[in-house]
This record gives sequence, C-alpha cells and structure tokens, in this order.
Amino acid sequence: MINDVEVQNKNDQPSTQPETQGKKHLIVTEINYRNNSESDYTEKIEQLEKSFNYSDNSNHYWSKPELSILYGTPLYAEASDSQKIALNHIYWATQYSQVAASEANTILFNDVTNGVFLNIGGYDTLCKELELESSQERHHIHAFHTISYKTKKALLGKAAFSTPLETQSKTVKNQLMKKSSNQDVQKFFNFDWLISSSSALEDSVFRLLKNIRLKTKAHCYSDYLNELEKKELFLPAPRTGIIRVFPRYLVRLFILSWGSSSFLASQYYCFRYIANMMLKLVEYEYTKYSRELEKKDEFIPTPTEVSRYHLLDESFHTTTSRLIAQDMYKDFSQPTDYERFMGNLSVYMAQKGLLNGLSGGLPAIFQDDSCFILAYYTLLRSPLFDMSTQDALHWLKKCLCHEHDGFHVNLKYHQRLSTELRHFFSQIDYIWSVNREMRLMSHGGSITKAIQKNIKSFEQFSKSLEN
Repeated sequence: MINDVEVQNKNDQPSTQPETQGKKHLIVTEINYRNNSESDYTEKIEQLEKSFNYSDNSNHYWSKPELSILYGTPLYAEASDSQKIALNHIYWATQYSQVAASEANTILFNDVTNGVFLNIGGYDTLCKELELESSQERHHIHAFHTISYKTKKALLGKAAFSTPLETQSKTVKNQLMKKSSNQDVQKFFNFDWLISSSSALEDSVFRLLKNIRLKTKAHCYSDYLNELEKKELFLPAPRTGIIRVFPRYLVRLFILSWGSSSFLASQYYCFRYIANMMLKLVEYEYTKYSRELEKKDEFIPTPTEVSRYHLLDESFHTTTSRLIAQDMYKDFSQPTDYERFMGNLSVYMAQKGLLNGLSGGLPAIFQDDSCFILAYYTLLRSPLFDMSTQDALHWLKKCLCHEHDGFHVNLKYHQRLSTELRHFFSQIDYIWSVNREMRLMSHGGSITKAIQKNIKSFEQFSKSLEN
C-alpha cells in the first residue's frame, strides 16, 4: 500500500511527513550521508593545501606521463626531461583550475535544486547531504586555486596570469572566445532576438517565464531563487566552469527550470553525473599512481594526494547524483512535455559542448583544440619553451594538425567515458535515444575529424597573427 507521503510526492505537493522508509534510494541516501559526514577527506585536502610548497614537488611526476599537456605529440618527444615534468604539472594545474570553476557551478545548482526539495518535503537527509557537499566544494575550490596558482607562478611566471587576448587582434578574439551554442536549438526556440537584446529585455522575458512557471509549480519554486531575486540577482548565468558551453540565455532557462520543478530539479543530476564522471576519469588515474608510489614506499607528490582524496570525497557526491537522477525522479508525477524536453536538452547540450570532439594536446578533454590554441601558443612563447612566433606556429601545426600518439591516448579515455555514460542513461526511461546512446559523443570520437577541425582553426589563428 502506498502511504500518504508517497502520494503527495507523486503529485509534487509539499510534505511535512517523515521520509518514506521503504524506498531504496532514501535508505541509500541515509547511508551515503552518514558515511560522508564521518569521512575526513576534506580535512586531509585542507592539510595538504596548507603544506604545499611547489619546490618540494617540482622534481616528481604527479601522475603517469600521459596526463601531461601535449603528451604524445612530436613536441613532447623532443622536450627535455624538465620540460616534460613541467607539462605534467601544468596539466594538473589547468585541469583543477577548471574543476574549481565547475564546482562553483555545482554549489549554485545544489542550492537551487535543494530549495525545491525542501519545499516538496520528505527529503530531509538528502537536503542535508547537498548542504554538506556544497560546504566540501568550497574547501576543494580553495585548495585547487592555491595549488594551481603556486604551480603556474613557479613554472610560467607572469605569463601564466597575463591576458593574451587583450593583445591580439579582434579576429583572434572572435575566433577563440566564441561561445559554444546550438543554432538548431536557437532556431527552435526562435530566441535569436533574445541573444542580441538588452539585458533589461532579457530579464523581462525571464520574469514572464517565471510567472508562467509559478502558475502551476508555485509549491516547487526554489526559495533560494527567491532569495537571489531579493538581492537583485535574478537568475544568474555563470560563464565559467562546465556550464560555459551553454549560451547565456540557456543557462538562465535551465536554472529557472531546475528551480521550479521537482522533476527537473532531479533531472539536473543527470548533467551533474556527466561532470562527476568526466572528473573521475582523470582522478582514477591519479589515485592509481598514488597507490603505486605508496606500495613502492616512494615520495607521493602533494597534488597527487589531493586528487586521490578528492576522488574519495567526490564518490559520495557521485552516489548522490546517481540516486537522484536514476531513482528519485520516479517519486514524482510523469513529466510534462516541457519538462521532458528541457531534461533532455541539458544532456544533449552537454554532449554537443563538452563531449563532441578530441583534443590533440589535452588528455581526457573531448573538444577540438580551437578553444585552446591560443593557450598552447602562449605556452610555447613562455619561458618554458621560449619560442619565436615562427617556431611556435611550426610546432603547433605539427602537434594539432597531424596524427600522433596523443590523439590515440585521448581516444582511449573518450571510449571509456562513452561506455560509462551509455550504461548510466540506459536506465532512465524519459531519455531520448540520441542521449541514451550518446550519439553526439560517439560522432565526435574521431581522430580524423578532430584533425580536420584543427587544421581550419590553425589556419585562422596563424592568419590572425599577421593582422
């Protein structure tokens, strides 16, 4: 027999009753929260951050060499031992700078969706877990920024913190800083006018959409969004981290949707699970390396240990994502057409923006190198390589526009993640086949296509330097 709490949740109505004890995902949530609360991984990360000194770690690889910028390229083969170690360290610093930005996104979206779950009622332990996770993310972010900053400063000096886009031509800026967007989706919504409109008009449109949502979902609307609005921060649109691949209007639309529907608040954790797995792909390698060093009783670099403990911390967060995304959404009524569409759109856009290519210079990054080519150029011109413009372009072309081992290493990571995500989405009934089968990701797993895209990007970049 279904009890009153379950009936209320099925209809997305608020509940002040105790959590339903018979549901497996709520039982697992209790266990997950207890284990996370009792763990000390965050504290260990804080201790490692405080003790980090780059010079103490500078002569050691922080992972196996394949997790290095430009690994497997012709340039890497010619690099000195010290340059190879530096490329290994810069990869860690670059990766975790991005992770820090993405975890800032996570804190925002945790708060938005948590506001929905609190209003619905019956998910007290889950809400505590999300609050705990956000607290842990703040500590993670601080540690990542600290270690990354010290590493970049030691290896690259001022070049690491310069803004090379400010000194390049408008052509370079337009080519390299162009935000990822989906023209087909824009046309579907007919929102082209919105993108080019004033922020005031955009706000007006989204306030109208909010009022429409409130007519049917007022009991779900996140209190956190209400609090932001009181502070004149109506529907923020972060432009860094994993969410950067979405156009601004779509970020705001997702936040509104995730914060005004029990189903979509749950569905957000599909998107979060993708981020969890992308990070786990790399951190698993750091963890294996740490364990190998430990068995040999050898020195374990501090950043390697940070990655290891972060993987353990994030294991609780990944469990939360999986439970909400695969099981909890079933507690609620069947999604409307709008909810089903928005739920699938976030996964589709994640595929298109984050998983639709192969980098030839950044392992476990599944985008072509058009977004990174200026960073590579800056690296080659930095004191680490001290190349002239002509030499830097020569090596960029060899590394990005021709097949090499680095592409094949990245393809290995691509296939591993693709398999994991297809398995995950196969168990969610409302997912479109293009998402269930990760078709865009599979389409992007081509070395030939990656090189063709890189050739076009390199030609545009080299021409822009002549202007």
